[in-house]
Formats: sequence, C-alpha cells, structure tokens
Amino acid sequence: MLITFLLLLAGFVLLIKGADWLVAGASAFARKYSVSDLAIGLTIVAFGTSAPELVVNIVAAYQNHQEIVFSNIMGSNIFNLFAILGIAGIITPLTVQSSTVWKEIPISFFALLIFYLVSNDLFASHPQIISRLDGIFLLLLFFLFLYYVFTQLKSDTQKVVTEQQTYTGLKIGIFILLGLGGLIIGGRLIVSNSLKIAAIFNVSEKIIGLTIISIGTSLPELATSIVAALKRNNDIAVGNIIGSNIFNIFLILGLSSTIRPIVYNVSYNAEFYILAAGTIFLFVAMFTGIKKKLDRWEAGLLLISYIVYVTYLTIT
Repeated sequence: MLITFLLLLAGFVLLIKGADWLVAGASAFARKYSVSDLAIGLTIVAFGTSAPELVVNIVAAYQNHQEIVFSNIMGSNIFNLFAILGIAGIITPLTVQSSTVWKEIPISFFALLIFYLVSNDLFASHPQIISRLDGIFLLLLFFLFLYYVFTQLKSDTQKVVTEQQTYTGLKIGIFILLGLGGLIIGGRLIVSNSLKIAAIFNVSEKIIGLTIISIGTSLPELATSIVAALKRNNDIAVGNIIGSNIFNIFLILGLSSTIRPIVYNVSYNAEFYILAAGTIFLFVAMFTGIKKKLDRWEAGLLLISYIVYVTYLTIT
C-alpha cells in the first residue's frame, strides 16, 4: 500500500513539473520566434495551468473510467472556488474589476449551466449521456470564450512586463520533451494508483476523484492564487480561479467526451448545486460591504464550506 501512495505522489510531482517544463520550453520557443507575451499568456501558460486536469481526464476517458472524468472536473472546480479563493481571500481581501463582476463571474455560471444541461441530457432522447456532439459543442464554446478573452485584452491598455529568458534550441527541446513526458507518465500514475487506493479502502472512484485527484491537479491554481494574493495582485488571484473553472468545463470536459461519450451519474447533481451556490455567493459578495471586494469573512465562509463538504464526503 505504501508503494501505491508513493507512486501516486510521484504522479502528482511529474504532472506538476511536467506542466512547468512544458510552459518554460514552449514560452522560450515562442520568444525565440518573436511571439508576443500576450499570445504566450493566452495559449501556453493557460494550457500549462490546466494541463494536470486535462491529462488526467484524457487518460481516464481513454481507459473508460468515467467517474474520474466527472469527479475530477467537479472536484477541481469546487476546490478552486471554495478552498483556493477562500485561502487567497483570507490572506488579503480581494478587490476585482467591474468586468470580473459583470462578465467573468456570469460567464462561469453560464458554463456551469451548460454543463448541467448537457450532463442531464435535457436536449436529447438518450438520458444522462454526454455525447461526442456535446463535446464538440463545449469545445466550440471554449473557442468563443478565447475570442472573448482576446477582445478584452485588446481593449486593455495596461502593459505587463515579464522576465525574458533565453534558452538554446537544444534546451528548449529538452524542456518540451521532459514536460510532455512528465504529463503523460504522471497522468497514468495518478489514474492507476488512485484506482488502487479506491479498491484498498473500498471507496468509490467518485470520492477519490472529488478529493485526492481534484486537489492534486489543482495545485498549480493554488500556488498561483496564493502568490498573487501575497503580492496583492487581486485580478490574477480571482481571474485564475474563474478562468480555470471555465476551462475545466468547456475545454477539458469537451475533449474528454469527444474521446469517449460519457455516461452521467445523476448523483453529481449535488455538486452542481454546490457550485451554483458558491458562484452566486461570490457574485453577491461583490455588493456587500465594500463593493467589488471579497472580504476576509466572506472568504472564510467559502473555506469553511469546503471543509464541511469534504468532511461530509468522507464520513458518508
């Protein structure tokens, strides 16, 4: 059993480091050929923070572990919204821009609503199946969201200064290969050893996905938001979470269901309601106390809610 836990831990390490190496190598490659920082941030870096969830879900979908596909997305989004935003908001009250309040938060709620509709198959004759057509539809929405992000950044007059780091062609290639290898091997280790742990403790794949896997694959978002909060960069701390939740639904679920149609377990509707309640709470929090700010007490409520949720999962 100890070996299984160590292999799971090794999988997470490889997954996170693989994402870091891939971002480093691809960013250096892009700069070598004079690709803008804006394009790098919207493509390579955004992919890097979502890569752990993406790889785990692709492996799970390919191996037909459908509970993990759903639970990883739902668990990651719940962890992002309640735990990470709660921790970041306790570190420093989070003031956000008007566009976050009136656009990004509503878009994340819209993504959740679409997720609910395609999962419960309210538009199809075969109940509770996310088909390949649904997956293509979600990917289309993902590209529309990317278009929205591009248009937003074009209207943003603020300039972001990033560190420039030059690598040789050989070093760039090594970083990219190591990154891809780490992601692939790490993803396989996580899925296989999580299933072994579920069997050892006689718990469902759903519980493992909602807790261990989702928390592990959300570590990049956790690190990013904590660092941003410590540096008082509130937009990144909040935008990282909202953007990640939208990516998880549109991109990751879209790709997973395109690889293999997914049968939906209606027991996940409870997680939908929890996410909906958390998103509405976040929106309302922007108008209580100081406007457009998540106060510490509100962040504390989010974190306490997550602790209660995980406790309930583990004791039932």
